[in-house]
Amino acid sequence: MENFIVSARKYRPDSFQTVVGQDSITRTLKNSIKSQQLAQAYLFCGPRGVGKTTCARIFAKTINCFNLGEDMEACNECESCKAFNEMRSMNIHELDAASNNSVDDIRNLIDQVRIPPQIGKYSVYIIDEVHMLSSAAFNAFLKTLEEPPRHVIFILATTEKHKIIPTILSRCQIFDFNRINIKDITSRLQFVAENEGITAEQDALHIIAQKADGAMRDALSIFDQIVSFSGKNITYANTIENLNVLDYEYYFKLTDALLNGDYVESLLIYNEIINKGFDGNFFITGLASHFRDLLMCKDIKTIDLLEVGDNIKQKYVNDSNRCSVKFLFNAIKISNECDFKYKASTNKRLHVELSLLKISEILNDFDNDNEIKEIKLAYNKAKTSKIESSSKEIETKTELKPKTESKSEKGNIETQTKPDNSIKNNNSEQITRTVSIKNLGITENETEKSNTDKTDFTEIGTDAIDENKMHEVWLKYAEQIQEKAPRLYHVFSINKPSLVGDTELLLKLENQNLANAVNSILNELMPFLKKELNNKNVSLKIEIDDKPKGEPIVYTNEEKFKEMAQSNPAIIDLKDQLNLDFK
Repeated sequence: MENFIVSARKYRPDSFQTVVGQDSITRTLKNSIKSQQLAQAYLFCGPRGVGKTTCARIFAKTINCFNLGEDMEACNECESCKAFNEMRSMNIHELDAASNNSVDDIRNLIDQVRIPPQIGKYSVYIIDEVHMLSSAAFNAFLKTLEEPPRHVIFILATTEKHKIIPTILSRCQIFDFNRINIKDITSRLQFVAENEGITAEQDALHIIAQKADGAMRDALSIFDQIVSFSGKNITYANTIENLNVLDYEYYFKLTDALLNGDYVESLLIYNEIINKGFDGNFFITGLASHFRDLLMCKDIKTIDLLEVGDNIKQKYVNDSNRCSVKFLFNAIKISNECDFKYKASTNKRLHVELSLLKISEILNDFDNDNEIKEIKLAYNKAKTSKIESSSKEIETKTELKPKTESKSEKGNIETQTKPDNSIKNNNSEQITRTVSIKNLGITENETEKSNTDKTDFTEIGTDAIDENKMHEVWLKYAEQIQEKAPRLYHVFSINKPSLVGDTELLLKLENQNLANAVNSILNELMPFLKKELNNKNVSLKIEIDDKPKGEPIVYTNEEKFKEMAQSNPAIIDLKDQLNLDFK
């Protein structure tokens, strides 16, 4: 069986040209070789897997090459290059500072640097993880690092530059390696896949590049893992399954539910994600990033900030057209707050679900709700026309007295024909306990159309009304308006009218707002009731029950004092003697 070589080693760069994502550093090193201005010490620092040790090896190989090209690349044909490629070069020494971090190890290194190179001009000492040296070892190394023999060059590499003492930093040329961007990693993975005869979807390579977090070595290791799982055909589905990555489609479906205000669907989607084994914190951070990417697509200048494949980028662009900037701002803010407080939350699942509910309500703001707007409009109409039409309504009620009246009907009419004290003062309105349909903002023409226009109900009879059947018809109408007016559905469900006399329905409501809400749909409600009950004389009276419930609540200090003084008047004398005041 042929020995397998991992891609991170097999495709490790062997020239400056093949180094990925560090163009400025490689160009600087090549220029220094070309001008023969080599420093005695270099410090390569940066995150893992970005090419620090690789560049150190290429640099050491290049400065010892006998036949440099015009582009300052090693020839790979001279004895020095062959020795390096076959890993038998005596000019390049690699040390691990993690296991050689004592003063004695540095003393041995100082003795070793005195020996000149056998082939080539320079002996290069690559010290990896140099920050692991002890303070005593650093101090012992200072003099040699500052003034080494002419044939010696030190290349120090570290992932934690801040742990190196300033006296070491001042003796080195410092090169900061950056994380490799997703585009460069994806391009390199595509090159490796083509060389290995592997078919790979572009979106799958993007997922691998994102998972690598800027490290080329990690990306190649993940690539080998996916090849072992998928074989010679790497697909997006196989990649997210093997790497346990949450599919973008979940976030797109969740966005649709949130934009529609469908909190039930959003909770079901989150439950499905939890059942797949994903952590709530991982989900909420991904959701915040998803909203961020949608926000980036709102302007053509920021679309390039998306680090996703072309197919998925197009989905983001399409979805962003449905989202307002205000919605995305608030959604990102809520998601970020949820992420910030996630670890401190006791019930973590409820914490995330509450955030989803908040996001689903962003577009259902009170002022943007058309249904609420209609109710508010009816209420304002009733409020402005109440005083002007009060006198006229009183006269109309007297004239429209029915021929046959029950005792309860007479009592109501007498109550309505009495002058209302609220008419005397236009600035201070009082809510009357019994409100007719007209008082709720319906004009005379609309009232006649819904109640007394016989031409619309010529085929409807005058059947006797059964109260149980009337309740069934009432709830039937509530079910019809459930989808288009859920708030009114709630009002109709918990408030049922009672039968007064033969044809009059009495509906008691808690406040004027509920009365206005019912009043706004009377033109539709009354024909429905007359038809279903088969009685064209059906009428509806709305009565407001505004009686105070329970004892009044005492809030301020002055109210509390008056409450106490009623039971104990001596408190008033005590207050005056001590000259106390309310604060």
